[in-house]
Amino acid sequence: MSGSRRSFLITSSVGIGAAVGVAGVGGAAAGLYSNAARPLLEGVSSDAAELPIVDTHQHLWDLSQLTLGWLKGAPEVLTRNYGLAEYAAATEGLNVVQAVYMEVDVIPEHQRKEADALIAVCRSGKSPTVAAVISGRPDSDGFAEYIRSYSSAPEIRGVRQVLHAESAVRGLCLKPQFVASMKLLGELGLSFDLCMRPGELEDGVALAKQCPETRFIVDHCGNAAPAAFLPKSVRKNPPEHDADQWRRDMSAFAACPNVICKISGVIAAAPSGVPFAESLAPIVNHCLDEFGPDRVVFGGDWPVCLLGGTYRDWVFSLRQIVADRPRVEREKLWSGNARRFYRLPA
Repeated sequence: MSGSRRSFLITSSVGIGAAVGVAGVGGAAAGLYSNAARPLLEGVSSDAAELPIVDTHQHLWDLSQLTLGWLKGAPEVLTRNYGLAEYAAATEGLNVVQAVYMEVDVIPEHQRKEADALIAVCRSGKSPTVAAVISGRPDSDGFAEYIRSYSSAPEIRGVRQVLHAESAVRGLCLKPQFVASMKLLGELGLSFDLCMRPGELEDGVALAKQCPETRFIVDHCGNAAPAAFLPKSVRKNPPEHDADQWRRDMSAFAACPNVICKISGVIAAAPSGVPFAESLAPIVNHCLDEFGPDRVVFGGDWPVCLLGGTYRDWVFSLRQIVADRPRVEREKLWSGNARRFYRLPA
């Protein structure tokens, strides 16, 4: 994927907004079952729906309060407010018991506003949101002062800067200032989410090796494009990246003991006309097999996931993909590992 994940998703999802059928603010998201998501309940173990879910990738935004520059030109389904009421509707009946907020790439001037608002949400006790990963610019001289000001807030668990954004040049994460900031995060007991172009994952591996005391989370299965794993006879367009190289890079990540993988995001780019579980399984299974049952966590990536399917579609699809794995491994994926990694309250 030569461009950013964001631009790829937005470009490939033109026209999807109407199909998704998301209700207005305050309403529930209608199901998108064109990819045969509803039948996924068949053949899934009877205990699947009982397993609690900890969502490690929850997005929320109020566009009257925060500016998300990347939403300019985005499909209509994303250019509206998404708050706790909408999240509750999207996850209704799925047994989502806790959530970790993930920063939404606001403009730098709104980073503190976003962080402070989420600390308040976590402390309110009125939602499943109990912790947050906040936005930051590790390559800036002021990052150390910025992150130290939040290091005593128990709700803050880590930092992310989207590295597939147009403003993030290749190699940014390997610059001396960036690396120094990563080491500081480790000293403060904070993690860093790696959300990168799939063609640049090797940079993330190099960064993780330079900062062995810092925990890194590879978001969205390394931003793999599901269409790249389809048989040539099924593909409608050339693959966005090389599937074999992605496999090698994710295996290299897995060889780093300070890196975990977030099973998230891939449904947003799911190709049309192919059942979700079928198109997403090669990506998910490679990540689960390489990282093992103790270093993977679930992420909803809502509402960005709506570019491909609903939150329910994603949960049902993943349930089917992992149905044959031992219950103890599924428990770790859905909630156990997240509680441990993010030190979440009981």
